[in-house]
Amino acid sequence: MSTIKQMPDSERPREKLLGTGAQGLSNTELIALIVSNGTRDQSALAVSSEILALERDGLKGLRNCQPEEFMKVKGVGEALACRLCAAIELGRRIAFCVPEDKKVMDRPAAAADVFMKDLRHLQKEKICLAMLNAKGEIMAREEIASGGLSSACISPREVFSNAVRKGAYAVILAHNHPSGDPTPSAEDIALTKRVVQAGDLLGIKLEDHIIIGDGRYISLREAGII
Repeated sequence: MSTIKQMPDSERPREKLLGTGAQGLSNTELIALIVSNGTRDQSALAVSSEILALERDGLKGLRNCQPEEFMKVKGVGEALACRLCAAIELGRRIAFCVPEDKKVMDRPAAAADVFMKDLRHLQKEKICLAMLNAKGEIMAREEIASGGLSSACISPREVFSNAVRKGAYAVILAHNHPSGDPTPSAEDIALTKRVVQAGDLLGIKLEDHIIIGDGRYISLREAGII
């Protein structure tokens, strides 16, 4: 068995990262840096390949893995499984918090694009919010609720709490349907109408409510509900 230490310096994941940056590493090599040590029979790279093979969709599928699923791979104990989950969650949060530099939310497709990559593959329903300034630019984004496999309940207070503090001019609400079908439910429509009414009282407009499916979305503004 060839170990990472036996590889030429230029091919070792750590040395490659230091020399060319993380973007120059394959998915297997990036995971190997988290794995760090292999087993008696397998190198860290081999263990990483098995981790990637856990899900049919490869790296994309790992975003929903729990520690016990990672621990199915030989050489992955509880500590490493937790490190993997933590790394994935940090990546998700960083992606979610990346500012949309001066991106104007002037159409539903632009708003859907902001949320699609974060919400489309989740197995639980999550409700998120984008706060906009008077120019329609995103000031801040936040996750405001996480529910079960079929629902997440929120109140208008939760929607507007930080929007009021940050002086937002308008907000865009977004949530996912884990089924992949973005068709709004009766509860989605009722929530939207309550938020519109609360926003009118507070002077903060609900610009849109975007429902995210698997690669599809529905804008409740386009649907005539707002």
